Order: sequence, then C-alpha cells, then structure tokens
Amino acid sequence: MDALSERNPRVVSAVKLHRGAQRRKTGLFLAEGANSVAAALDTGRVQELFYSAGAAAREHELVAGAAGMGVRTTLVSDRAAQQLGETVTAPGLVAVCALIDVPLADVLAAQPRMLAVPVEMAEPGNAGTLIRVADSVGADGVVLAGDSVDPHNGKCVRASAGSLFHVPIARHRDVGETLDSIAAAGITILATAADGEVDLDDADELFTGPVAWLFGNEAHGLDPTVTRRADHRIRIPIRGRAESLNLATAAAICLYANSRVRYAEPHTR
Repeated sequence: MDALSERNPRVVSAVKLHRGAQRRKTGLFLAEGANSVAAALDTGRVQELFYSAGAAAREHELVAGAAGMGVRTTLVSDRAAQQLGETVTAPGLVAVCALIDVPLADVLAAQPRMLAVPVEMAEPGNAGTLIRVADSVGADGVVLAGDSVDPHNGKCVRASAGSLFHVPIARHRDVGETLDSIAAAGITILATAADGEVDLDDADELFTGPVAWLFGNEAHGLDPTVTRRADHRIRIPIRGRAESLNLATAAAICLYANSRVRYAEPHTR
C-alpha cells in the first residue's frame, strides 16, 4: 500500500483541524497518540485513523483493531505524520474524531453527583489535566464555564490522556447562566478559596449530596462575584510552608476528598 503524502487532500484537510475555526466548521478534531486513539475508538468517535509505518509496527493491534471495527485506516508518509501531529516527535498515530462536547442541559439531566466546573480556564494543558483528574475520581462531568479553552485543542487532548472521551464535557459561555442552571438542578455549588469558611477536612457532610466544584483561572483565580455565588467556600489546609497550590493540584485534592465520601455511600450510582 502506498503511503499518502502531506499533499494528499485528505491529509491537508485533517491538518487544518489544528485550527479552532476549522474544528467548529467541520465538527471534527484530531486525537494524537495511542492513549487518545484507543479511547476514541472505544467510544466510536473515530472517522479516520492516519498512521505511519513506524506507528504500524509499534501499535499493530490498535491499527488492526480500528480496521476490524470498520474505521478507515490510512497509511501516511513520515512527513505527513509529522504535519498531522503537534508534538516534536510525532507518534505517527492520529485519529480524526467527532467533537465530544455536549449541551450543559444533557450533563444536568443525568442527575450528576459530582461535577468539576473550571471557570475561564485558559491553559489547555491544565484543562486536559483537570479532565483526567475528573475521570480518575469518578466525576460525572466537566463543565467549562465562561471564555474557556477549547477542550478539542491538541494540547488539551494530549494532557487528558484519553479521559476526554470518558467524561461528559459541556461548554457554556455565560458563567451566570451556568451557575443558575447548576443551582436549579439542586446541586450544591462549592468554590475553593484560601480564606474559605469550611475546611476541606470538615466538609464530608456536604459531599453526601450532589456537588459542583468551581475552579478558577490559573493566573487570576475565581472572580470574587463568582466565589460569592457558591453555597460554600472550601479551604484546603496547607500544613507546610507552601504559599498556595496550583489549579490542577487543588482540583485533584478536592475532587478526591469528594470522591472518597461519594463512593463510600451505599446509594451511589
């Protein structure tokens, strides 16, 4: 089989998906690397899988499995694989996938008991890490509120390590409307705050019901007006000398604490 070059129209079209405008126009995005591709295949979102000769040797079962599922699998040249990928050493395995985000109403209709709600999150690596954390602790969804990063951004997809395909993800541009909808669904809204009135160690009672965690922008934190909208402000106790925690670390600690109580409950889903 001849490998498609970087000038092949199918390859050219796929490479354009590195741009957000093209993703919105086509409803498609790229997932790069074995973790992401495997997760995308499991959820039936792959429309075409491009692979290099090197990737075929390394990930033979993955490529063969995709073909067996009826996915179009396409051998491309190393140069084409480099253009399809975004990393310096491209893995040579890139899937064209249907966009994964769903309406906020769909996430809330599923009666979630634990949500992560990053507000105005700008850094794609942090967004991907947060999605991965949410997946690992068994959260029921991630809601990107406000002017947030596109979860289909290549760096976000890679940082999520496949979790992007496991957890329902919604985007809603209006922060106030997002919080109104969450509150109307009977979900307690919690905000992380250094001066919060509730210590995380004392918050277990809150975690027995449905909870949505607000996490702020990495650089600026949560806007005070958003923090005031929360039902409770939660403080993570810092017992050493660190001044603060970065966003992904704070989210991991809070969501794990929530998860520990939620999954100890006999009535949990």
